[in-house]
Amino acid sequence: MKKILALLFSLALLGVVLAGCGQQKAAQNGAAKNEITVGATARPHAEILEKVKPILAKEGITLNIKTFNDYAQLNPALADKQIDANFFQHIPYLDDYNQKTGKNLVYIAKVHVEPMGVYSKKFKNVSDLKNAKTIAIPNDATNGGRALMLLEKAGIIKLKAGKGIMATRMDIVQKPAGLNIQELDAAMLPRALSDVDAAVINGNYALEAKLNPVKDAIFLEDKSSPFANVLVVRPEDKDNPALKKLAAALNSPEVKKFIEEQYKGAVIPAF
Repeated sequence: MKKILALLFSLALLGVVLAGCGQQKAAQNGAAKNEITVGATARPHAEILEKVKPILAKEGITLNIKTFNDYAQLNPALADKQIDANFFQHIPYLDDYNQKTGKNLVYIAKVHVEPMGVYSKKFKNVSDLKNAKTIAIPNDATNGGRALMLLEKAGIIKLKAGKGIMATRMDIVQKPAGLNIQELDAAMLPRALSDVDAAVINGNYALEAKLNPVKDAIFLEDKSSPFANVLVVRPEDKDNPALKKLAAALNSPEVKKFIEEQYKGAVIPAF
């Protein structure tokens, strides 16, 4: 009889322990749903996300920001589930990544436009670039095409009709004699300014290099730019409640005011 009672007691104790473990695991899972990690480049993306932190905290959501120096790593990190979302890219870049890799990452919010600009330490006017020997542009497909489109809009080169964002140096049909278009890693372009006649630089890298796009660029994309930066997630997470709240916070009046006051035209709200 004593053995039976001891066995029953042991089984009851085991049930309590398992129930406790189950409750602890459920609590951990519940906490995980309210904690999200977003990968971003430093400026302005991580700065904007810092502004969002207290907004999400009021919703009971903890936002962790993981800053990447190399933006080419952000989509692979998201696809590999190292992060829950990323915030660094415009839609053509996302489309190009998906097409080349077979992934189907999706965006759930348009946040801002970072006008790409032409910068030079040698020339003060964009018309003077007809005398340039070397102009550097980003070496990734979509930003390289975007840079060439900007140079065409500035009247420096002419591209084959219809190439648009997918244009490459091979699509240049007219340029000043002796001009070389040099492709460099986008993050390196500000440092290369002393070595080239001009460089076409993404807005975030210009800001990180303490360049003011509005004041320092000799030619700048205008507000009609189609290259809005977006919040991107895996397709199965597009309806994730915490990520949807993050998207809403990034499109909030508080964030719009912050972007306008903090960057003074160097970054433009896209909502």
